[in-house]
Amino acid sequence: MWDYLKTWYQRKFSDPDAITLFLLLIFSFGLIILVGEILAPILVAISLAYLLDWPIQRMESLKVGRGAAVLTVFLLFIALNVALIIFLMPVIWQQSLALFAELPQMVVKTRVLLDKLPELFPDYIEPSHITHFVDTSTQRIILFGETVLAQSFSRIIGIMALLIYFIIVPLLVFFMLKDKHVLMSHVSRIMPHNRRLITQVSNEMNVQIMNYIRGKALEVVIVGVTSFVVFALFDLRYAALLAVLVGLSVLIPYIGAAVVTLPVFLVALFQFGWSAMFAYVMAAYLLIQALDGNVLVPLLFSEAVSLNPVYIIAAVLVFGGIWGFWGVFFAIPLASLVKAVLTALSSKADSVPPVAQT
Repeated sequence: MWDYLKTWYQRKFSDPDAITLFLLLIFSFGLIILVGEILAPILVAISLAYLLDWPIQRMESLKVGRGAAVLTVFLLFIALNVALIIFLMPVIWQQSLALFAELPQMVVKTRVLLDKLPELFPDYIEPSHITHFVDTSTQRIILFGETVLAQSFSRIIGIMALLIYFIIVPLLVFFMLKDKHVLMSHVSRIMPHNRRLITQVSNEMNVQIMNYIRGKALEVVIVGVTSFVVFALFDLRYAALLAVLVGLSVLIPYIGAAVVTLPVFLVALFQFGWSAMFAYVMAAYLLIQALDGNVLVPLLFSEAVSLNPVYIIAAVLVFGGIWGFWGVFFAIPLASLVKAVLTALSSKADSVPPVAQT
């Protein structure tokens, strides 16, 4: 057994490039785990820079100077965010308050409607099942509400953190875009000499992260807008709030869609009861989820994601448990990173010519 492990170690880590890659990964992961909260604004800025660099590259391909392209894209990005804050945020805030105020009534009415299920399906559903389900759901809803309120008060107290995000992050994004090549040359300068595998992995991950962030932004917008149009056509209450939740749920693969189904179900059931309109709303919502998973995601992420769903869900659970929201958001790129590293370590080292001695 020891000889086998020794042989495996010598085969995988006899290459100095492999040792360098391994040490860099350990350092990077340790740095994020230890000071991740301090680095959060920089991580947000890097994500936004990846997102905005794509239209800048398209403008550069049309012979537009990088300075003009950066300034145009950045100003449009700021204008879009200001418009969202002015026009969308007040609506979302009002609907959120109204929904929380109406939540106790929704729970009571939902229990009345669920109590009718044993009468409709006596062979499959017992009253004790409904009681257990309602009690468990009520406790979780109350716990969720208390958590939201506690986090809201903590966010109000930490107003300086919000100012950092609203002021520092846009500045970081602008200078990252403007001085992209200078910053990349600085990073290249401090990298170790034995970096063949680092270059191989970083080139692959750079393309995947750019495609992933761009695809996620498009997916959030498409799913959110489509959900709002569908909910508005059915005159569903809290259409804007639910559409935002459905749009943001795509940030958490598979799990987000399952979680956001509950508020859509409760609002539709509270408004329409066990009626044909309720069935139409849920059918339309499930159709959106099906089209997103089977049509939109393959179109947007065909080049960025080639992972089995088991690996994706495992990455969401593992990295989400380590880094919270950012671990969940970057679960697929991080899983792709693990795959790229394993592929690089499994490949044979390229022959490197000896360095001429002077």
